[in-house]
Amino acid sequence: MEPQKIFSSVGKCPVCNSENLEISTYVYEVPYFGKILIEVWTCSVCGYRKSDIGTLEHGGEVRIVFPVRERKDLNALVIKSSTASIEIPELGVEVFPGPAAQGYITTVEGLLERILENTPVECFDENNECNNFVKKIRKAMNNEINFTVILTDPYGKSSIKPLNDH
Repeated sequence: MEPQKIFSSVGKCPVCNSENLEISTYVYEVPYFGKILIEVWTCSVCGYRKSDIGTLEHGGEVRIVFPVRERKDLNALVIKSSTASIEIPELGVEVFPGPAAQGYITTVEGLLERILENTPVECFDENNECNNFVKKIRKAMNNEINFTVILTDPYGKSSIKPLNDH
């Protein structure tokens, strides 16, 4: 299914203040999840872009505790809205949303890749104290250690779904 545009409007850009901010909302059917809502803001003047994503069916706060014990768990789909926080206690990871946070769809492994991408470059140096953090993340990506992903969303728009065994 192609994304279906359900809403479109023009507003004021928060960066350049022009009245050229296009706001579009789409519904999209994602395998294993069902329907999700995608919102995209794009300014044709300054190039500002923001997107958010969330499950269409949501309610109050959700706290999802997802244990990663087998390689297949790394392939579980993660929908993280812009309001969700992520914790991985065993790895010392805490990611809290800021005012410019964006939602995204990824896998548990992709989540670990994002964490590495946002790790300071000096941590990749074997002689640096924080290199142990990088080593732990890589071990988790190789399924050498068990860990738990905790996804908390005050609006219930986030989810983690294991892939069905086929």
